[in-house]
Amino acid sequence: MGILEAIVLGIVQGLTEFLPISSSAHLRIVGELFPSLGDPGVTFTAVTQIGTETAVIIYFWKDIVRIVSHWFKSLPIGPWKNQVPRNDPSARMGWIVILGTFPIVILGLFLEVWIDSIFRNLYLTALMLAVFALLLGLADRFGTRTKELGDMSIRHGITLGFAQAMALVPGVSRSGGTITVGLALGYTRSAAARISFFLAIPAVMGSGFYRLLTDDGTGPQVGAMPTLVATISAFVVGFAVIVGFLKLVETRSYLPFVIYRLVLAVAVVSMLGQGILSPY
Repeated sequence: MGILEAIVLGIVQGLTEFLPISSSAHLRIVGELFPSLGDPGVTFTAVTQIGTETAVIIYFWKDIVRIVSHWFKSLPIGPWKNQVPRNDPSARMGWIVILGTFPIVILGLFLEVWIDSIFRNLYLTALMLAVFALLLGLADRFGTRTKELGDMSIRHGITLGFAQAMALVPGVSRSGGTITVGLALGYTRSAAARISFFLAIPAVMGSGFYRLLTDDGTGPQVGAMPTLVATISAFVVGFAVIVGFLKLVETRSYLPFVIYRLVLAVAVVSMLGQGILSPY
């Protein structure tokens, strides 16, 4: 991978990570369109996501500090024990993020071989793009959108954790799965989007560093410099996307993303049929 391709893939990652359109699917597809590149691999995808999640941490820094501090202060042990009620919304959000991260961690380790192989089949990616486009559209259309982030229960948080875990299959979209289930549970568009950001931090950062430390060199390999360039590009673009996306969902529906996913699914199947793309 050259620097130009790295910049392009970094921009693609930054543009698509937070939108409900699947960043892993886009990296898989765009990488395949470069004749000399092909599938950049799971490790490259996971590491570049560190860049976008760093943007999340910076943007939501005050919220993260409040959640972490309130969680610690709500514990029955330690120097700050019981300084914050256990039912405090920020303390509860801490538990939601912790418990909601377990599904993707456990399933990610259990299905690791499939994630590196079968799940990267572009026919499966196209199917997931289409299926979850329809589910997102239905949830956005019929969801009550009456619950705010502070109303979220731990049970709903764990449910959203399983929704996030569906993104282990490219095409589902981590944010798309979380937002879809959030809307179906009755949360507002803004609340569903924000919980997807919070749940992503430990899951995506953990995945990135895990892949970075455990890569055995048997899969597609990308050099350190292109990976770094792509990660920095993803951070810069991702930060801008966070700002725009949160403003968008406060006033608009998810219909444009539904249409985009369906069009992309058709385009992928068409390119596979013409031999422009390879399934694996």
